[in-house]
This record gives sequence, structure tokens and C-alpha cells, in this order.
Amino acid sequence: MSTETEQAGGRPTLRLADKAPRETEQTDKAKLPRQFVTFTFYKARADWRALDPSAKLDAKREFVEVFDSYRRGLLMHTYSIVGLRSNVDFMLWRIGYSLDPFQEMSARLNATALGRHLDVTQSFLSMTKRSMYIDKDNPEHVEDRLHIVPGQSKYLFVYPFVKTREWYALPVEQRQEMMDEHIRVGTKYRSVKLHTTYSFGLDDQEFVVAFETDYPSDFLDLVQELREAKASRYTLRDTPMFTCRLLPLAECLDELG
Repeated sequence: MSTETEQAGGRPTLRLADKAPRETEQTDKAKLPRQFVTFTFYKARADWRALDPSAKLDAKREFVEVFDSYRRGLLMHTYSIVGLRSNVDFMLWRIGYSLDPFQEMSARLNATALGRHLDVTQSFLSMTKRSMYIDKDNPEHVEDRLHIVPGQSKYLFVYPFVKTREWYALPVEQRQEMMDEHIRVGTKYRSVKLHTTYSFGLDDQEFVVAFETDYPSDFLDLVQELREAKASRYTLRDTPMFTCRLLPLAECLDELG
């Protein structure tokens, strides 16, 4: 393979003359590391609300400081669920390249004054992975999905997902045909952004799906329409479902009472 140099703004740059841009792009993508993803749901115990207000203020500050200290190694978003479910108050969405910081951070949060008054009522662990089902009629759908880029939508809808064993026994072509229908329905709702991650062998579910949108009504209509798609007959479990509102961690904690 030959190489050439070009002048760009007075500086030499290396160009791979005999390698197609698409091939280079695919090679680079193949080297990208996959991500670990966790969705961790917390509930404050009743004894938290009985604490002195000054003690609660100090405890919340400590919790936020520990959380923020991991921003260099993890991509993190926080969500309030107060009043939307009886068993959850807030959720941490964390994305990283190693399991170690997830565990280290969780251990440190558990050791805080606030952590001693919290229960983890639900936790999902998953990884990113390329999807085998591609929308062949929509080039924009061809993405590696190895890296999650969360948006800034006001709402996030999260739930675990398990397919029946009959689904995996179907021919690949038949599954692709049903997923084509599934994809067509999804593309009708442009305001809803989907993140699919995979839990095979890592957790109880097979997938964790997270939908971002500013319009809960669009997500409701999307899910209702997907119930009529052929692939839905092979769904074994897709609960519990969590409706989450994007909010800075300090504000999530203020809502604990």
C-alpha cells in the first residue's frame, strides 16, 4: 500500500492513497471499544425524611461531590422519578469502558451519609453492540451503536427486554422481515431517540432499551403501534417500565423531601 504526503496549511499530512475512505472508516470503527452501561434506580427510606435539615443538606452535598468526582471516567446523566413510581426516586445512567469505576463509584456512594439511607430497588447492566438488523432502505440507520451519545431530551423511558426462545429459532431472513416492519414504525416518530444495549449473560434480561424524547405522547403512541407489529408476538418480558425526567443530581436529591 502506497502513501503520499500533502501540504495542508504548511504542514505535511499523511494520506493513504490506495485505501478507500469507506474501508478506512470501517477499519477504524472495528477498533472502537464497546461500552458498559448501567441504569441504577434509588429509593430513599422513610428515615431520611426524619433527619435534621442541616444534616440532610451536608449529606446531599457529599453525595453530589462523590458523584461528580467520576465524571472524567464515566459519561453520566441523572433523572428524577419522584411521584412517577412508588418504588423509585431517582436514577443514575452511567456509561464507561470498564466495570471497575462503576463498582468503585457505587461503593463510595454507599459509604456516604445519604447512601446509608438509600436502597437500590432496580439495576440494569448491559453493553453496546452492533445490531444485526439493519434498515437497508435508510442509510442513516447504518450505525455501529458501539458508542452511546445521550441527548438532552427532557424524558427518558427505560425498560428491560426479553425475547422468547421461539424468536431465535426463526430463520434470520424471517426475523429481518419482521424487524424491517419494526424499524418502519420507529422512523415515523422522529422525536424519539432509541438506545439499545445488550445484556446476554451479564444480567437477567437480554436487552435494555432507553428512549429519549421531549414528548411523552409520541413515545406512548410509538409503543402502542409497535404492539401491533408481528415481532411483538415474540416478546417474553418488557417490564418494569420507568418514566424518568432529566434533572441535575442536586435537584433530584432535593425532591427526596
